[in-house]
Amino acid sequence: MKFVSWNVNGLRACIGKGFFDTLSDFDADFFCMQETKMQPDQLTEPLDGYHAFWNSAEKKGYSGTLILAKQPPLRVTLGLSIPEHDTEGRMVTLEYDQFFLVNCYTPNAQRELARLDYRLAWDAAFRDYLCALDAQKPVILCGDLNVAHTEIDLKNPKSNVDNAGFSPQERASFTQLLSCGFADTFRRLHPDATGAYTWWSYMFQARKNNAGWRIDYFLVSERLMPQVVSADIHADIIGSDHCPVSLTLAQ
Repeated sequence: MKFVSWNVNGLRACIGKGFFDTLSDFDADFFCMQETKMQPDQLTEPLDGYHAFWNSAEKKGYSGTLILAKQPPLRVTLGLSIPEHDTEGRMVTLEYDQFFLVNCYTPNAQRELARLDYRLAWDAAFRDYLCALDAQKPVILCGDLNVAHTEIDLKNPKSNVDNAGFSPQERASFTQLLSCGFADTFRRLHPDATGAYTWWSYMFQARKNNAGWRIDYFLVSERLMPQVVSADIHADIIGSDHCPVSLTLAQ
C-alpha cells in the first residue's frame, strides 16, 4: 500500500508544473496534499480513480489540505473539532478498517516566533487527538509538520536555532509526540542520512545548493513499523518549494 504526501504550495500553480504527471507516476493508493490554497470547485480537471476529501481554509487562497484516496473510507473528519484550530483547513482524517490516515499542515511559528504560542497550543491539541486515535487503531500521519527535529534534518542548524521550525520549543514538542508511541519512518530506516531535505527556500539558490530542511514526514504508530517497507524523499520532483515524500506498507 503506497502513500504520498506533498506540500504543493498552491495546487493550481503546481498543476501548471506537471502535478498530474506526478500523480500518475506515483499511482499511490493515497495522495495527500498541504497548502492547496483553493476551494474544491476551483479544480476543473478530473481526478480519475480517486475520491477527493478537501478541507479548505475560510480565508481564500490560504493553507488547505486534501487527500485523494482510491478506496472510500469508513469516516471522514475535518480538523480537530476545536473552533480556534479549525478555520485554516489544516487537517483531514480518513478512517479505514485497519488504520486512521491523518493529513496535516502544521501552523508555522512565523518570523521572530510571532505565532509560537499558538503553534505550541496546536501541537498539544494535535498530540491529544492523535493519541486518542491511536488508542482505537494504528495511525498513519503525514504532512508538512513545520519542524526540523534534529540538527541532521537541516543544512545550517547553528544559524537557525531560534528560527521558526527549529526553535527548542518546537523540537521538544515533536520529541514529545514521538514519545507518545509514534515513529518517524524516514529516520528509522535512514538513521544517518544527511542532505535528506524536503523543503528549500526560493532564495539564494537553496535548492540548487541543497540548503534545505526536512519538515515533511510520515509518522506511524510504533506497532505499524514492522509493516513499513520503505520511506522515501523524492527531491528530484519539481513543482513546489517542497518535494513529495512517500511511504510503502506491506498489506
